[in-house]
Amino acid sequence: MMDEAHGHSIGSSSSNVDTAKAERSVWLMKCPVVVAKSWQSHPHSDPHPLAKVVLSLDPLRHDDSSSLQFTMEMAGTEAGSIPKSYSLNMFKDFVPMCIFSETNQGKVAMEGKVEHKFDMKPHGENIEEYGRLCRERTSKSMIKNRQIRVIDNDRGVHMRPMPGMVGLISSTSKDKKKTAPVKQSDVKRTRRDRGELEDIMFKLFERQSNWALKQLVQETDQPAQFLKEILNELCVYNKRGTNQGTYELKPEYKKAVEDTTAE
Repeated sequence: MMDEAHGHSIGSSSSNVDTAKAERSVWLMKCPVVVAKSWQSHPHSDPHPLAKVVLSLDPLRHDDSSSLQFTMEMAGTEAGSIPKSYSLNMFKDFVPMCIFSETNQGKVAMEGKVEHKFDMKPHGENIEEYGRLCRERTSKSMIKNRQIRVIDNDRGVHMRPMPGMVGLISSTSKDKKKTAPVKQSDVKRTRRDRGELEDIMFKLFERQSNWALKQLVQETDQPAQFLKEILNELCVYNKRGTNQGTYELKPEYKKAVEDTTAE
């Protein structure tokens, strides 16, 4: 149970936490962006399942948890070019976690405790198809769609520099000194969409197999900490050797990139 003070920090309008489902076992799964978007676009009124999980085990080693193999098969054809088969790699050790929900009225409830944690990846036979899909998304994300808009107010009000813009010079300033340019390191970088950033990363590793974090920050113009999160999922870090201090794609992703280069 949570104490009252902690309860207030979660729900401002209610100090009580509904624990009726506290013992319900749930699975926590990290899935590719394309799968998450496909599920989010699935109509709530559609009664058909999104996917099915297949559990394979060796009857002769039923006591050995390492003999368990989990796979997921996407249901239906609405996913389009998204790979249908995925491997669910189960984590043996993870920090105990619980799932909470909160309504618009501030009511907080426990939805269950995490029993298994999985990392969802395209099955071996689908890795090339998934790599091709990522490259297509990368190509689309690199296209700059410029638009021309007609401004109704022809007095130029909407085109005036607003306070806080770099290099702004006040018209009432007596000394007329130019504002010092903002250093690149001081500029607050804005996070891109996670799927879009993954696509850009694949494109960069097609161009060059090894990258230092500093180089990737300059190439993507993303916050270093956010970039590290993506790198930890897609890459391995070289702690020694000729490429010490650089990142390179994990084998399952590198294969897809190398096949593209060969084409």
